Amino acid sequence: MADVKHSKGITAGKPLHCKAAIAREAGQPLVIEEVIVAPPKAHEVRIKVICSSLCHTDITIWKLKDFPGCYPRIFGHEAVGIVESVGEEVDEVVEGDYVLPVLIADCGDCKDCKSSESNLCSKLPVKISPWMPREDSSRFTDLNGETLFHFAFVSSFSQYTVVDVAHLTKIDPSIPPNRACLLSCGVSTGIGAAWRAANVKPGSTVAIFGIGAIGLGVAEGARLSGAARIIAVDIKPEKFEFGKKFGVTDFINPNTSEDNKTVSQIICEMTDGGADYCFECVGNASLVQEAYASCRKGWGKTIVLGLDNKLDAQLSFLSMDVLLSGKTIKGSVFGDLKPKSDVPILVKRYLDKEIRLDDFVSHEIKLDEINKAFELLMEGKCLRCVIWMD
Repeated sequence: MADVKHSKGITAGKPLHCKAAIAREAGQPLVIEEVIVAPPKAHEVRIKVICSSLCHTDITIWKLKDFPGCYPRIFGHEAVGIVESVGEEVDEVVEGDYVLPVLIADCGDCKDCKSSESNLCSKLPVKISPWMPREDSSRFTDLNGETLFHFAFVSSFSQYTVVDVAHLTKIDPSIPPNRACLLSCGVSTGIGAAWRAANVKPGSTVAIFGIGAIGLGVAEGARLSGAARIIAVDIKPEKFEFGKKFGVTDFINPNTSEDNKTVSQIICEMTDGGADYCFECVGNASLVQEAYASCRKGWGKTIVLGLDNKLDAQLSFLSMDVLLSGKTIKGSVFGDLKPKSDVPILVKRYLDKEIRLDDFVSHEIKLDEINKAFELLMEGKCLRCVIWMD
């Protein structure tokens, strides 16, 4: 782990001044400003963010002028940091611990968190809120006293942030921060989708719609699970060679298909009836339906991972097709992973050289250059851009 210094004990219980990247208007460049971060309340932890990475979900919400778009706001939800101080009723982490914030809670107390069937906490449900999870309030203000809204219960584009302890996972400090932050959302979502949500079996066939960070995470998870064939569907053919590193065996470009065949027709022909597992990683209703059409009747599973740019988008299936096909379709948040138990497993598998995290990092920049990260991701020129906060 990088040598990260923090003022031990000196700042606990006091407001902290630090730099943060603030979105003051929808779709406009972020502004680097000095902000004030309040001390943590009960069940909360203030962390020094070491580095963060930019996810497409940040961009999707940053573009929205209406709710859940809220401004001014501190975005960012893929990160890793060091505990600076803790509030009352926090006993699972202490000052100096190396922690990973996650957008979904793992309270450990509710019916869902105690069950192996779900990772969706019912006590602190997942939502795109501008506040802390237990109360409608913020821990950020600017120097004029204006409230700054939170994002995804993390807000990691700030050198310090306050996170509910249910959203924090303590991890092995051996993993470098510029690799650990990737496990805070996108890559974990992909690996978990293959491992937990779909339970990909050895020798099976997998089709992945969209091979950005989440899609390549799915490929990595499918490779680790022993899939025999991993088909990538994407409109950028240059991604195929890179995808081979993660186990991709076949590539389909929908824009160059012969005889005007649909992707589902091509996949069903290639696989003699359809893929065993299909994953939609873009966030597009029509792609969800194409993925569903691409999976095999009887046992095929379609896992929906992408956040649609149109938050009110609807899916449409013929009732007779659903009845007679015997297929399964399910949504998956964070790849069905339980953060506090599953993320440490992924960390260990990386340290054991099983998971290829290094290849996900295409760029590394400083906080002052954060708008470059937005440009690179929107132009499709980066996979994951790590932002160093200090």
